[in-house]
Amino acid sequence: MSEPKKKTSHASQGKRRSHLALTAPSLVPCSNCKSPKLPHVVCPTCGMYDGRQVVVIESAKTKKQ
Repeated sequence: MSEPKKKTSHASQGKRRSHLALTAPSLVPCSNCKSPKLPHVVCPTCGMYDGRQVVVIESAKTKKQ
């Protein structure tokens, strides 16, 4: 296999990796319960999506009984 003739500088290495930075996910408030959730995803707290109940969420009290 071939070997690089010169060492890659820190600047060139940084330029190559410039698009690899992580970004925080954007959160929007749920229209029903106002808890933060990902956009276009069912709310994990109340189970609502687009103004209708999609997933039935059991509370902690219901699970123990």
